Amino acid sequence: MLLEGLKVVEMSTWVAGPSCAAVLADWGAEVVKIESPMGDVTRTFFANPENGQSPIYANENRGKKGVVLDTTKPGGRAALKALLKDADVFVTNTRPGSLKKIGLDYDSLKGDFPKLIYAAVTGFGLTGPWANEGGFDITAFWARSGVARATIPTDQEPFPSRPGFGDHVTAITTVAGILAALHERHSTGKGRLVETSLLRAGSYAISWDLALQLYYGEVQTNGPRDDRPVAISGFFRTKDDRHLVIVPKNVNCFTNVMIAIDRPEVVADPRFEIPMLDMEIVREARAICDEGFAKFTLEEIGERLNELDVAWGPLGTLAEHAASQRAELAGCFVELEDGLGGKFRGAATPVRFPEGAPAVGRHAPALGEHTREVLEAAGLTPDEIAAVL
Repeated sequence: MLLEGLKVVEMSTWVAGPSCAAVLADWGAEVVKIESPMGDVTRTFFANPENGQSPIYANENRGKKGVVLDTTKPGGRAALKALLKDADVFVTNTRPGSLKKIGLDYDSLKGDFPKLIYAAVTGFGLTGPWANEGGFDITAFWARSGVARATIPTDQEPFPSRPGFGDHVTAITTVAGILAALHERHSTGKGRLVETSLLRAGSYAISWDLALQLYYGEVQTNGPRDDRPVAISGFFRTKDDRHLVIVPKNVNCFTNVMIAIDRPEVVADPRFEIPMLDMEIVREARAICDEGFAKFTLEEIGERLNELDVAWGPLGTLAEHAASQRAELAGCFVELEDGLGGKFRGAATPVRFPEGAPAVGRHAPALGEHTREVLEAAGLTPDEIAAVL
């Protein structure tokens, strides 16, 4: 079912690489996670002081088998290569230069493992002078790609993205690349290198704006609220001090918003005929919206906007989202084992398979939990295993 029978070896840390492999595990693949003796750094992030459980580590590593190998030593590298003999996919976000030094880069492995799909997750790609530069989603995906500057209004101080935001976009992108390479392998029998980077994923995520920049040489992004050209677009504050966002989808939206806020006479005023090209008129119309929305609670105005088929959404909190029936019905959450006899809720992958899918929820491995089991299955002798351990 789905990816059952697919064998994946993952040697990565932090988020993008581990998250990619976690999605494959959710979809039925057998995933072996290789960690150094120190373990993935995210094991310590927001760990529960009572049991050591980190929801961050669990989110990125659920459903995997955990193996500890010191790949800086020959025995550790030999053990890893033994695992790759019957693996379909190798996922890593180790810096390319470090992999080359120890003979675990793609060029060093492809001769011995011609059917292997080698997925390299990087900050800035595998070529050029920046290939070995460390990249995190906040620095590469968010800041360097232009995503942050296009998102943050120019009259506000810059702020970082939330942790893992760009990593998860890059992870699901890597999954897509792996599946394309696997499909090709059905015909050719050959593996290949799959390369993704935080910078490229960020470029694609912002490609609506980037397309305009590349074509016209300029683009208007997120300027000050008063300078935005569409009066009803953006966030508005309600009577109960909540915010909602409006996205115009057709020429009727302005009329419908004016009806919703009890200002239908505005539509008859020729100054507000669509499109409004005079920014002073736009600002006047936005002020009418501000005044109108401020007379209703979020629930009251939401009902009106729904009746008029206006595209809108509340500025919700994570707590509201976690308790939302809408999110529950959309399949946003999954119940995970904690490896200690209990369970807790986690975030689901962004794809659902209503006609049947592998069970999800197996706990993330303790450090080295399956080392002996996995190495025995790979054919290592007791002496070889003892040396690795």
